[in-house]
Amino acid sequence: MQRGDGSVPAARGETGQPPKTPSDVPALEDFSVPEILGRLPALVALVYGPDHRIAYVNEAYAAAFGHRTLGTTAADSCPELAELGLLPLMDQVLRSGKPRTVKSRRTRGGGSYTVTCLPAERTEGGKEPEGVLVFAADVTDHAEAAERLRASERRHRETAVTLQRSLLPQELEQPDDLRFAATYQPGGTDAAVGGDWYDVITLGAGRTALVIGDVMGRGVRAAAVMGQLRTAVRAYARLDLPPHEVLQLLDGLASEIDPSQIATCVYAVHDPNEGRLVYASAGHLPILVRDQDGTVRRADEPTGPPLGTGGYLHASGSIDLPPGATAVLYTDGLVERRREDIDEGMAALERALSGATGTPQVVCDRLIRSMGVTAEHDDDVALLVLQHPTRKGANAELFHNAALDLLGGIEAAPRARAFASGVLASWRFPPELHDLGVLAVSELVANSLKHGSPPMRLRLRRTDRRLIVEVTDGDEHLPRRRRAESEDEAGRGISIIATIASSWGSRRTPGGGKAVWCEFALP
Repeated sequence: MQRGDGSVPAARGETGQPPKTPSDVPALEDFSVPEILGRLPALVALVYGPDHRIAYVNEAYAAAFGHRTLGTTAADSCPELAELGLLPLMDQVLRSGKPRTVKSRRTRGGGSYTVTCLPAERTEGGKEPEGVLVFAADVTDHAEAAERLRASERRHRETAVTLQRSLLPQELEQPDDLRFAATYQPGGTDAAVGGDWYDVITLGAGRTALVIGDVMGRGVRAAAVMGQLRTAVRAYARLDLPPHEVLQLLDGLASEIDPSQIATCVYAVHDPNEGRLVYASAGHLPILVRDQDGTVRRADEPTGPPLGTGGYLHASGSIDLPPGATAVLYTDGLVERRREDIDEGMAALERALSGATGTPQVVCDRLIRSMGVTAEHDDDVALLVLQHPTRKGANAELFHNAALDLLGGIEAAPRARAFASGVLASWRFPPELHDLGVLAVSELVANSLKHGSPPMRLRLRRTDRRLIVEVTDGDEHLPRRRRAESEDEAGRGISIIATIASSWGSRRTPGGGKAVWCEFALP
């Protein structure tokens, strides 16, 4: 076959066999191999026999480790070979006849070497046993540079993880009616931690907000966006808005913080009077609830797009949380695996949750272990576990509810005071707290009768920590505290409530009404 220029390739002759070496080309035996090895910058040593006796070391080897006496064993005169772990390796080479390599081994002198051990045979007619050619390259500079880089990466990662953890709640709030536990596990070994977060926020009147979210991407930028969103959630939560309205506000804020960043989020509110979680989701994985019998339920839609996409009206849904139930909120790092469908991860989490019993912290730890989350996990994981405990015996006696529908116009006020007086007396409150509770009922009911509209309802609730007084009506205008002048005949009710109670607040209720409440801390 001819090339394009008409010439014939020189690699093979007409018979297809390699061409013979011309007589004027010297053979390898014509060169002085010891002289070549002696000039190499790499470290070279030749040992022979099963006890690895020294046959040769080149100048580079002698310069690095000193001259060696020929004929002595490596174990006696070459401690560096033992430090590098080469003696067993040379035994393997003698047995198998195959080369072996170790990378970046360090000696006690501080040098690092990459070493290859090659089987060596005597020429035909030789009587000595086979040997091993040791070929070592000094990689000390590379090893030190790599170690400095690893140390720098460790410092960056520690800084990033510290930043991430500092943006998470240092201690979860523990409301009267729920028990919480949470964990955050940074993923991977690099400095690019993610933007996973969680929080628990007490809203007053026994209500509790809980949130979990995940900013897409990794690194300080994602963590910074996460920190701003978490702060915003706490501010919006104080407005006591429905979950979908909180997400609506967060969606607009996320677009303003960084249009290139999006985040998923679930925001939920627990009301002990309703026994359920009302929630809204922005592209996040569903809440899971384990009932007391081990049955696991998955929160249904609605789920909207992630925060930062804009233009979507979120909606709220609900899921029951009866006594004895456990709810789990989590980020995708817990259930998402490479080369696996996320539905498989969800099914695995449901199976793990079904058998997870104990306190919230115990459940949290068990789920992390069951899902195989370790320090080498490649994605960040945030997990929030809450329980609605079952109370029995003396503990149950510390939790009571009482309610009265306010009917009949102005005569509802004295009925409400009489009802409250009887209930508080039956709950065995001390006289001072009894009188303050009745006064709070009187002021809140009077305010509702004057400014609200039917239907009206008074609700009293005691826990092991506080007394809660709440009045609801059908008018959506929220009261505000104002300074009443000396000649004003009205406007002092909310000021009185703010003065005598530990805290107070108001919120709009579904259907266009409102609730006004106050709390008293129990002695």
